[in-house]
Amino acid sequence: MKRTCFVLVILYTGCLAAPAQTPPPLVSPEVHADRTATFRFRAPNDKEVAVSVEGMAKPLPMQKDDQGVWSVTTEPLAPDYYGYTIIADGVGMFDPSNHVIKPNFLGRSSELHVPGPASLSWEIGAAPHGEIHHHFYKSGVVGDDRDFFVYTPPGYDARAKQTYPVLYLLHGFSDDASAWSAVGRANVILDNLIAQGKAKPMLVVMPLGYGAPEVLKAGFGAFRDRSLTDRNFDKFREALLTEVIPRVEVEYLVIKDRNSRAIAGLSMGGSESLLTGLNTLDKFGWIGAFSSGGITEEFDKEFPAVDSKATEQLHLLWVACGTEDRLIDINRKFRAWLASKNIKHADVETPGMHTWMVWRRNLTEFSSLLFR
Repeated sequence: MKRTCFVLVILYTGCLAAPAQTPPPLVSPEVHADRTATFRFRAPNDKEVAVSVEGMAKPLPMQKDDQGVWSVTTEPLAPDYYGYTIIADGVGMFDPSNHVIKPNFLGRSSELHVPGPASLSWEIGAAPHGEIHHHFYKSGVVGDDRDFFVYTPPGYDARAKQTYPVLYLLHGFSDDASAWSAVGRANVILDNLIAQGKAKPMLVVMPLGYGAPEVLKAGFGAFRDRSLTDRNFDKFREALLTEVIPRVEVEYLVIKDRNSRAIAGLSMGGSESLLTGLNTLDKFGWIGAFSSGGITEEFDKEFPAVDSKATEQLHLLWVACGTEDRLIDINRKFRAWLASKNIKHADVETPGMHTWMVWRRNLTEFSSLLFR
């Protein structure tokens, strides 16, 4: 009897100690040969799950199977990189099956890569690769510790005598300083264009775009507070001109004149490129604005010294926006204002929303025009 009880205790204890069966890992996202993509998410107790994909107007509802796994397969997607978020019972989250994350201060997301041919500028190929350098410094203008990134092209040698032109490339609101390299793939784009002879070898400097970092605390409602927005723009310009550019021109082999200095950016960074470039024409000879947002329609006030004579020295003023972008209206008004003053500029409208798919193509086209 004692032995029987002992055996039963051992068996019972063993049952308690046995590990629960772990469900197999999910593959998500899974890209198929026809360029459709399947997203999967395990949540047996959730009531409603969808996936929001960059560039799509509405989230895609997902369906649950008898194992508690939700899934949906997209229509064929154009080759590119897409941010996406799983929305489970109203809560947005990363895809737990995907380790690739898009950095962002306010809305990080997972990333989907739909591979394309080597002819696409953002696809890594056999081209020689440049390098990304990460710098940190204490800003006396803003009063914080901040960073910036510098891309040096293939063959750059700090011990040599060759000097290079510089593109100052600015991110959008909610991004961090890594956005253009980590998400926009600027270094890959420049590697490919330089190797193909479509772009001049150049440095690309990617600074942190906040002159008033507290602007992030207000979220996207910050642009309703003009005093905060203006301070953000003004302090950014001051930090760029008095801290970042002088440091770059000491530490790197760059040509130190306006004809070899360009500035461009997306969204908030597009407005910063206009507000900085057009108000300091002695510093920049090339200006690009991609889907600009944050400036007011009081263009005479925003750009008090801009007229056709002042801008004669510009080599390029390139203003682009996607036709489905919510900011297309103010961009069209700005271009009309430029035209009313007989200011030479390039009007660029492409299909697309307020997305990185548009801005990668903008950078590809814009950078191929620089320093010619």
